[in-house]
Order: sequence, then structure tokens, then C-alpha cells
Amino acid sequence: MGSQPSFYAYIALGSNMGDRERYLLDAIDQLDDHEEIRVIACSSIYETEPVGYVDQDSFLNMAAEVDTTLTPEALLDVMMGIERTLGRQRDVRWGPRTVDLDMLLYEDVRQDDPKLILPHPRMLERAFVLVPLVEVMQLRRFQQAAELADHLEKLEGKEGVILWKKMQ
Repeated sequence: MGSQPSFYAYIALGSNMGDRERYLLDAIDQLDDHEEIRVIACSSIYETEPVGYVDQDSFLNMAAEVDTTLTPEALLDVMMGIERTLGRQRDVRWGPRTVDLDMLLYEDVRQDDPKLILPHPRMLERAFVLVPLVEVMQLRRFQQAAELADHLEKLEGKEGVILWKKMQ
């Protein structure tokens, strides 16, 4: 990544079509293969029931910490490109998908832009996001992980987030 300053970001990944694990791992590989992104750590993979549009298969979810020299908007563009490469179709809001990548956090950036809101506006409402996020953050960002873990403790729906595969 050269001598440019780098920034950390957290990305949530989900899949509920086809070979779900393969889509998640392919997305991680494509992130890490980008010259301006390095995947630092990944959570375990969790199986979860769908939220919103519930008439669909269960999801596999995970979170990744990345180190990047990209701006938040440029990182989002890369993420959306990976979704397209892996066959993501945006036909039904919250509908089935080969892969979904959501930027949860980018450093301590707070922004409310039509294209990208940071931190992710619904992450604190979703156990399927917080469980893997807290796991991967505990590796390097203890204080932030502890604050999110406190929030997760009060959140309903945690019982629907089942460990599917340990990645460490």
C-alpha cells in the first residue's frame, strides 16, 4: 500500500444464495487482492435468519477488518464492484443475494451522505452484524468492541445468530 496513510474500516459480509461460504471467502479474497486494501482480520461465520424480507433462505454472515489507503467512498465503490463481480442482483430490497458487503465503520468518521452513512445507520439494531463485528474488533479495538458488546447484550434476537464456522 505504499507510503500513503492508511485507515481501518470494518465491513459486514452476508450471503444466502448458492455456495454461501464460497461467496463470502471470494469477497474477502477480492478485498485483499486490491492493491489499496489489506484484510487484517475476519470473524467467524454465523448463520442467521433473514431480516426484513423473511421469505428467503438463511444467511451466512461475518465481519472483516481492513486497512486501506482508499477514502470511504472509494472503498464503497470497490465493495460494490465486488458484489457485482460475484453476481449480486438488487431486485428485491433486503432480498436474496449472492453476497452483500456493508461498510460499518471507517476510522471514527461520521457522515450522513446519500451514498454512504457512517457509522452504518442500522448496525446497532442487528445482532447478525454486531456478533461478528464485536468478535473481529476484540482483536485490536478493545474499547470500541466493549462498547458494542454492551449494546449487543441488550439487543434482542441474538439467539438467532448461530456460530456456523470458526475462522481463527
